[in-house]
Amino acid sequence: MRVKSTICSVGRSGYMHRDLVAIKAGATPDGFLFHGKPHSAGFKKIVEPATIVSVMLELEDGQIAFGDCADVILAGVAGRDPAFRGEDHIGYLRSEIAPLMKDLDVAKFRDNARQFDQYRHGGKPLHTAVRYGLTQALLHATALARKKTMAEIIAAEYGTTIAKAPIPILASGHKDDPLQLDRTILKRVDLLPHASFTIVKDHVGLEGEKLLAFAAAVSKRIREIGEADYKPRIHLDVYGTLGELFTMQMEPLSDYLGRLAQAARPYGLLVESPIIAKTQEEQIANFKMLRALLKEKGISVGLIADEWCNTLEDIKLFADVGATDYVQIKTPDLGGINNTIEAVLYCRSKNMGSSLGGTANETDHSARICTHIGLACSPDFMLSKPGLGVDEALMIQTNEMARTLAILATRS
Repeated sequence: MRVKSTICSVGRSGYMHRDLVAIKAGATPDGFLFHGKPHSAGFKKIVEPATIVSVMLELEDGQIAFGDCADVILAGVAGRDPAFRGEDHIGYLRSEIAPLMKDLDVAKFRDNARQFDQYRHGGKPLHTAVRYGLTQALLHATALARKKTMAEIIAAEYGTTIAKAPIPILASGHKDDPLQLDRTILKRVDLLPHASFTIVKDHVGLEGEKLLAFAAAVSKRIREIGEADYKPRIHLDVYGTLGELFTMQMEPLSDYLGRLAQAARPYGLLVESPIIAKTQEEQIANFKMLRALLKEKGISVGLIADEWCNTLEDIKLFADVGATDYVQIKTPDLGGINNTIEAVLYCRSKNMGSSLGGTANETDHSARICTHIGLACSPDFMLSKPGLGVDEALMIQTNEMARTLAILATRS
């Protein structure tokens, strides 16, 4: 089966872009906005709506495969590509990439994905968001051409075994919405609530008291309204604020994580991005030190690396040196989804945990495709997306996994 034509359109992402550097530098908050000058590459304002490009491949038999080019909320920071604007990329997608797709044989995914992931435009790699969307479309096209689910295509080409049960989901929601937390608990989500703690004074507290109170409140609410056999893990994404609070001193930071784990009891605790160092080398060294201190002190907290662990090569580096308990495989940051697939499998080969992550800034389609990657590659858990509404993302991902597993059950 070959590609007959390529069609592109600009659309909306599932969330927004936010300039983390500008926010941390003291930008003035105003509702959802921040006033001040943006600091990170690609931003015109500190907070702005994000766009995507849908790449649609018309196949010879009239079927349409598509993928969505999307990037992360906190673009342009810690080694990431600049904020993606669909309108800035659709021109060369139509004039340069579409002719390359013409008559492409989509019988196999892996080689096609590698070709377009490595393609250079103007002497430079394509933006990670473009590589992400193009390879989604190629996987979808192969699945349509071969009349298989996308999970089956991945399993066949990478030699994996498809999971027999849904992959656990980490609900990604707001920290200031107690009604959303209640719904998440009632739906028995495996990990919650993610939330976002980006400013030390406002979100963590100058003594760490606000974050401690939040963890305790989540634990209390689970016990109050959750069913007796419901035992989720509490996950907090702190965006480097603990490193700021403790001036990158790992000893007191580890003690604080011990207090945080006590506040979360009786539920297990995962903390994402406790620190964001100035360089990748410093990030790895500090993560290793913090992990060793926690082990030495008998503190049971799972550390998750995100910033400075963006690409497949970054993830391999973190895994090779045992820098962390888990990596968040932030799917748009890896470019081609072939890299995401390889990242999950590499983590498994190194006995390091992985979260098949991403961002609220994606789309319903990219979220569905990621569930197929999850089923085929078996990460420890995956992030709910798109958006931060939780309910919609859980519906999209849970139903896609349920449909796929039901289809596969009839074939076996």
